[in-house]
Amino acid sequence: MDLPEASQRLAEAARERGLEIQIRLFPEGTRTSADAAAAIGCELSAIAKSLVFVVDDRPVVVIMSGDRRVDPDRLAEALGGAGGRRAGLDEARRVTGFVAGGTPAFGHATPVEVVIDRSLQRHTEVWSAAGTPTTVYPVRLDDLVAVSGARWVDVGTG
Repeated sequence: MDLPEASQRLAEAARERGLEIQIRLFPEGTRTSADAAAAIGCELSAIAKSLVFVVDDRPVVVIMSGDRRVDPDRLAEALGGAGGRRAGLDEARRVTGFVAGGTPAFGHATPVEVVIDRSLQRHTEVWSAAGTPTTVYPVRLDDLVAVSGARWVDVGTG
C-alpha cells in the first residue's frame, strides 16, 4: 500500500524509537474521533486523539480519549501555567509538521511537550492518527506513552 508522505515519516519516527506500527488507510476519512471510531469499528473512547494546545506561550500536545475534551484551564494548571488555549491550525502544523485531524502523538517537527490524559487508561490498546486525516494505527497504550515521552495528567472533561 502506498502511504502518504506524512504517514511514512511517522512510520520512520516509530522505527527510530523501536516501534513497528501497522498504518491503516481509510479513504473516507478519520479526521474526527467519531469518524475514526466508525471507520475502524472501535469504541470512541479507544481513539487517542492528539491535539495541540498552548499553555502561556509554549505549545503542548495533549493525547486525549476520543470521548472526552481537553479543559484548557485544567491543562494550564497541570503544567504550572496561567492560561491555556487550543492552538490554531497553522500554529499546530508549524509545531508538529502535521495537519489537524492527522496529528500524531510523536514524530513532531519541533521538540514539544506531550501529555496524555488518564481517561485513556481504560484501554490497553488504542488507535492513533498516523499523520493524515485518512490514516491511523493501533498501538498498545504503554508503547504510545513510551514513544511519545508523554506524562500522565488529568485534564479532560466529559
